[in-house]
Amino acid sequence: MTPLDYDYLQKVLKDRSGLMLSADKKYLLESRLLPLARKIGLPGISELVQKMRSGSESVTHDVVEAMTTNETFFFRDKTPFDHFKDSVIPELIKARAGRRSLRIWCAASSTGQEPYSLAMILKEKAAELAGWRIEIIATDLSPEVLEKSKAGLYTQFEVQRGLPIQFLVKYFKQSGTLWQLNADVRSMVQYRPFNLLQDFAPLGKFDVIFCRNVLIYFDQATKTDIFNRLMRANEPDGYLFLGAAETVVGLTDSYKVCPKRRGVYLPNVAAPSVAPGIAAGGFRPVSFAGR
Repeated sequence: MTPLDYDYLQKVLKDRSGLMLSADKKYLLESRLLPLARKIGLPGISELVQKMRSGSESVTHDVVEAMTTNETFFFRDKTPFDHFKDSVIPELIKARAGRRSLRIWCAASSTGQEPYSLAMILKEKAAELAGWRIEIIATDLSPEVLEKSKAGLYTQFEVQRGLPIQFLVKYFKQSGTLWQLNADVRSMVQYRPFNLLQDFAPLGKFDVIFCRNVLIYFDQATKTDIFNRLMRANEPDGYLFLGAAETVVGLTDSYKVCPKRRGVYLPNVAAPSVAPGIAAGGFRPVSFAGR
């Protein structure tokens, strides 16, 4: 791979996905793109770049897919899910008692473990949420990982990573060598392809936004822009969850730290970047009535 190849790949990935590769990430490109090149019968990354330069949209798509599919697992980092279960949902049940509805967005949801973790927590609270309308919207750049998510099929290795054994027994059924999440939990999550560089307005407003372990790959200007737009998609008394290595500090005043809750942030309604409200999107809610 020549320096010109690297520069070209940097630009394509930045333009298509927001992914920012610094000069020391050559090893990451090689580890992900060499297997792709060999899979489609090319000797190396330079030949892959030649295909992209010649206008091969399928190869460009595969390259972006390979570089933006990130590792995930059930209840990753645990603490944010404890905050969601023990503090955030009880607070929202009180705050939304009049309208009896909740909207949750999992941005960059990858293969579905995060939104399904939230869905299982909400299933555990079905008695408290009886009669409520619940929407969990999960988005990702990759149509391929979204299809895997919809199927809810996971390997033994995947269900062993972070998933409590009682949830495996209660919410999954074995299907050959795989484990499939029960249909009633899968139906709680709605998936759609979405790029965080797009306009958030069509998605509507959310009480809770999970945008974890994706912004670390963006440059500062892109992070600031996304935070400001996330804030406008968040209800004024809503919540934003970030990954353990992510923060809003020094990047935006649209959010403020939530005291005593690591990884949780609150919209800063006094911030000058606040824009008028956005109408709720046209998604199918899940009702807990009769569950």
